[in-house]
Amino acid sequence: MKSISRQFSNQQFFSFVRKEFYHVMRDRKTLLILFGMPVAQILIFGFALTNEVKNTRIVVSDYANDPASRRITERMAASNYFDIERRLVSHREIESAFKEGTIKLALIFPAQFNESLSHGNSAQIQLITDASDPNTANTLVNYASSIIRDYQAELNMLHSVPYSIIPEVRMLYNPQLKGAHSFVPGVMSLILMLVCVMMTAISIVKEKETGTMEILLVSPFKPMLVIVSKTIPYLILSLINVVSILLLSVFLLDVPVNGSILLLFAESTLYITACLSLGIFISIKTATQQAAMTISLMGMLLPTVMFSGFMFPIENMPVPLQVLSNIVPAKWYYIIVKSIMIKGTGLALLWKETLILMAMAIFLLTISLKSFKTRLE
Repeated sequence: MKSISRQFSNQQFFSFVRKEFYHVMRDRKTLLILFGMPVAQILIFGFALTNEVKNTRIVVSDYANDPASRRITERMAASNYFDIERRLVSHREIESAFKEGTIKLALIFPAQFNESLSHGNSAQIQLITDASDPNTANTLVNYASSIIRDYQAELNMLHSVPYSIIPEVRMLYNPQLKGAHSFVPGVMSLILMLVCVMMTAISIVKEKETGTMEILLVSPFKPMLVIVSKTIPYLILSLINVVSILLLSVFLLDVPVNGSILLLFAESTLYITACLSLGIFISIKTATQQAAMTISLMGMLLPTVMFSGFMFPIENMPVPLQVLSNIVPAKWYYIIVKSIMIKGTGLALLWKETLILMAMAIFLLTISLKSFKTRLE
């Protein structure tokens, strides 16, 4: 009897296990989480989480145009680290290219470079880099200096007299290589994204859960005015956050604000509007505060950290991830804030990023309001 009972118990156990397997295999969402998420995370994190710098756009200003300068330039172009964007002549063009953000490094050969190296056994090369991101600037200088040293070593092997090529390094915008210059714009974009999205989503979902949203909607006000009135306090509070971050940055971290304060606040207002609109959309699509909290926190934190350019260089990611980063509002706001605060750039050079951010804000606000009206009907 005991053996029969044990056998029946085992059959029940295995039948329950088999039933659970059937449930899992029939549920496509569960299968996607079990098998799709690990693959996606490994691929995204494996390609995105890297501090290695590759294919950096640089310019060359060759006043010598002699065999030695051309050989070094060819070695720079042949490496995987640099892509020569263009060849410039004047320092004004170089400074303009840095402010536009199109280059990260400039290589400048003085006149009679080869003659100084041949007759004086020593020559200088100037390396100018954008130090608004100090980690990237140091890495690029080390790469360029290594290529120059390799060329110098080859010369010394062929000649009995030792040659010396001395890189003269100039760090633009952040000569002391302070990390706060890159840290503050990134933290601003991250904090505003999380606070605006999360607070707006939770606020509206709370009204829906308690049943007070229906009372508001039957009032004489239009639904759009109700939603906008819910977001205005968070817009004002977020701008106060911007003021507090800037005060702490300037007076405690010695981060300058070289550009227009009014432009910085206007761009911040635009970014906050986009974030609030995204929070409205999440609140409309979710039914509970817990769901809204999870989506707004986890769904916004990882894209902002990974694809804004704050922590990891976007240029080093595969092309699909670079394309994906373009839909992250924090990427464009980070570029804008860093350009205004550190480089002193004006709207004339930031119009493209501003238009993209404006288009995102309008798009998110439009689909949020339309989704809300459809839900009510």
